Amino acid sequence: MPSDRFWSRFSNSLGAAGLRRVGKLNAPIYRLTGGRVGGKLGKAPILLLTTTGRKSGQQRTAPVLYLADGERFVVINTNAGNEKTPAWSLNLRANPEAAVEIGRKLVPVRARLAEGEERADLWRRHMQQYEGWDFYESKLDREVGVFVLEPR
Repeated sequence: MPSDRFWSRFSNSLGAAGLRRVGKLNAPIYRLTGGRVGGKLGKAPILLLTTTGRKSGQQRTAPVLYLADGERFVVINTNAGNEKTPAWSLNLRANPEAAVEIGRKLVPVRARLAEGEERADLWRRHMQQYEGWDFYESKLDREVGVFVLEPR
């Protein structure tokens, strides 16, 4: 199995547009297979995050690496180290009501940004699961957001 280092460099090499294209292919395959295909990147699990477009008002779904934290889900908006902030993150800031799909389970959630000690702890725990986060962060001039998605 390829290492996290391989996956982080590969995903970064796709650029923001390439990541969007891969995500548009991944979401229907993930749904069709209940997450058995497209549900992991290395050891890290992937969920489907559905947000409401801040401009269009339409539902938008993106595959995102996550950390399970009890009943909560934690996602990070590095966009694989591409400077452009991922749309799902901007959408959550405008409207924190969203939904996540894990396998065939759909969970309505409300998002908030983690800060301070909580953010540091969640970042550290995410790094234990997927070591590519530091590489992504090293490519960015913006602050990386750590979002906590809490079931509603």
